[in-house]
Amino acid sequence: MPRSIISVARLGTPWETIDPFLVCAYHLDHYPPGNADLGPGKAPSAEPWRMYFGQTVPGFPAHPHRGFETITIVRQGVVDHSDSLGATARYAAGDVQWLTAGRGVVHAEMFPLLDPLKPNTLELFQIWLNLPARDKMAEPSFKMFWAEDIPRHVEAGVDVTCIVGTLHGVDMQEPPSPPSRSWASDPSSDLAVWTLKVAPGARWQLPAALGSGTRRQLLFFKGSTLTIDGVCVDARSAIEVDCSAVVELVNGSNEAEVLLLQGRPIEEPVMQYGPFVMNTLDEIRRAYEDYRHTRFGDWSWGVYDPNHGSKRGRFASTD
Repeated sequence: MPRSIISVARLGTPWETIDPFLVCAYHLDHYPPGNADLGPGKAPSAEPWRMYFGQTVPGFPAHPHRGFETITIVRQGVVDHSDSLGATARYAAGDVQWLTAGRGVVHAEMFPLLDPLKPNTLELFQIWLNLPARDKMAEPSFKMFWAEDIPRHVEAGVDVTCIVGTLHGVDMQEPPSPPSRSWASDPSSDLAVWTLKVAPGARWQLPAALGSGTRRQLLFFKGSTLTIDGVCVDARSAIEVDCSAVVELVNGSNEAEVLLLQGRPIEEPVMQYGPFVMNTLDEIRRAYEDYRHTRFGDWSWGVYDPNHGSKRGRFASTD
């Protein structure tokens, strides 16, 4: 194995990631046309889909988090957000929501099926990014990265979308700024989250990272094969590469898609239990105690699975 490839593993469910990331969930659901309640209608779907914890509308009704961040990248479909801080949003294909859970937030993520005539395919990544101990009790907040503000670079059969982190050596607009208390906002974190779409047979030089101690992982989730510095890797693989030097990628016979995660590790103990990620077991116990007493704010939406109706477009409100 060449020096540029550090490890190769199969993608499981969810996808295992490397420090400073905690995990990545990939959702692909081929929902049928929607009914009057924005849930699945009666038309059959030949492809699989899931309600998750939703009863009428698919999705994840109100649930708590503390001690980390979620980065939700929507590729197809619509997500309705509501939280215990009074914030709401509807975001869709191409948009990204960055939620800093910090000391605690309850939020709902519902997937309304807005089209009553055609299938409502949903595809998204949700990446869990750790917070260092100094920021685990930060004020919770969320920020929207709208599709039109996220830079893309297209060259010779390769399409790179830079959600966070600059593609060095390329003249392109800066990505939106991460939340202020995110690990991504630390200048030394060298954090990057990119999606790559590579045409059949295309060849590309992946630039080196600039930071010291940075790690980089390629989550190769669609395609047939990808040759990395001369080594052929099958799809549905997680490949950690040495990011201190340029790495050559050569695609196989089918269009390939890769999620790139990069950052300097936080290198602190991780204690995860359910929806809470802290450094010690005592901190986990305190998280559950605080949630029982405070519910992490005021849930004012009347129901635990709110959606924003059939007519409203993309929006975000922190009122």
